[in-house]
Amino acid sequence: MIRYALKCSHGHDFESWFQSAVAFDRLSAVGMLSCTVCGDAAVVKSLMAPAVRPDKPADTAADNRPLRAEPKQALALPGPAIEKAIAALRRQIEENSDYVGLDFAAEARAIHLGDAPERSIYGEARPEEARALIADGVPVAPLPFLPTRKSH
Repeated sequence: MIRYALKCSHGHDFESWFQSAVAFDRLSAVGMLSCTVCGDAAVVKSLMAPAVRPDKPADTAADNRPLRAEPKQALALPGPAIEKAIAALRRQIEENSDYVGLDFAAEARAIHLGDAPERSIYGEARPEEARALIADGVPVAPLPFLPTRKSH
């Protein structure tokens, strides 16, 4: 596998993985590449620094643990406080809201229009459904966790 930095004719930068350099060339030749931002088919490779790993990590401590700067480590591995806060949020939502599953978009819209009783709900929606709800002024927000699927 190889990762390329790509750019479309509109100036959007993005990355994509390919099976090989030959695979990229074949897809490009038949017009099967498109910009992930605007869909433009005029996509070319962009400059990119190679990711080369040394044989032995130079920044390791005597006990072979990688040395990391404190802020970077905090972002890479959420601490117990964040995990506890998300778990508490999950418990509160599950105890005080109705799980509507994949019917979330329809139920949220019905509540917003007054066609269903007002209550707190949570569930799942496809990205295009969520965008449509937001565009229509329905107050929704993504959760920082995936809901545990329950049967109705």
